[in-house]
Amino acid sequence: MFQDITIEELLARKNTKDLTIIDVRSPSEYLDGTIPGSLNIPIFDDEERAEIGTTYKQVSVEAAKERGLEIVSAKLPAFIKAFSLISGPKAVFCWRGGMRSRTTATVLSLMDIHAYRLAGGIRSYRQWVVHTLESIDFKPPAMILNGHTGTGKTAILRRLQSEGYPILDLEYMADHRGSIFGHVGQRTNNQKTFEALLLEQLLKLQDAPFIVMEGESKRIGKAVLPRFMVEKKEAGTQIFIELPIEERVRHILEDYQPAAHKGEILHAFKRIKTRIHTPIAKEIEANLLIGHYDRAVRLLLEHYYDPRYEHAMSQYEKESHFIQAQTIDEAVDAVKRILPGR
Repeated sequence: MFQDITIEELLARKNTKDLTIIDVRSPSEYLDGTIPGSLNIPIFDDEERAEIGTTYKQVSVEAAKERGLEIVSAKLPAFIKAFSLISGPKAVFCWRGGMRSRTTATVLSLMDIHAYRLAGGIRSYRQWVVHTLESIDFKPPAMILNGHTGTGKTAILRRLQSEGYPILDLEYMADHRGSIFGHVGQRTNNQKTFEALLLEQLLKLQDAPFIVMEGESKRIGKAVLPRFMVEKKEAGTQIFIELPIEERVRHILEDYQPAAHKGEILHAFKRIKTRIHTPIAKEIEANLLIGHYDRAVRLLLEHYYDPRYEHAMSQYEKESHFIQAQTIDEAVDAVKRILPGR
């Protein structure tokens, strides 16, 4: 028979890469929020889950179990095969550690494939995330990257990360770039997924001498920063980066690939169109429609993003570091010279 595993035991083994974690819920449940790094081998797809749920509510518990058994029986060989291809220890979970994970672990055990079942399922993991974020005392001081839109702050962060510096990439966790156009080409994570990814990184960086993060607003797409992270950002050492507008336009075009996402960009622009002087707004829209994206981006920077940023910075009084660079490569080098220990 299978054994249960607690969330603490599961996470300890996950951190040592000694365990493959498998979510047996439906694909839509998995996309809505899972344990970071887990695989999805669903015992029921979305349509099957809906059918069983309807049978449970409208007929009876027994009828739902019988229909579930029929569905599982038909797909059992392929289901077991998927698990057999995964080497090493495994742990499975569903919503509450109930029927789906129990059935999976039992069937695998009968086929001599050992798998733990996560006690309490994803619900116990979510409770652990919420409680830990509420109580965590995250000590590393923060170095905050600021700059006009298109300055490449996220690109700078990721360059630093590739060189081993301790960074928090909040836009990656939110799967959103943090602007009105930030969702373009992205899936955009919900709060549950964002908090799970954030906590995982915070725990990894607990003993870091400092962290580098971007000067994001409290909300990034669908995600909202915990209060202690907002306070950490506000108390951090502020680094302001300036790049020529031509470099910023080039970086934005590379990052957003507007020709591939024209519809999304036009839709997003309509949300801010009324905030821009009418003749300029018409010129931006006309350039977007005919594919003159470099001109449209420059106008957006000059007449929308830059004035908003400069107004916000005029309210800022904390002592800061200022970097003037010609390229992102130069900015990366300059940031590294400011970081502690350099």
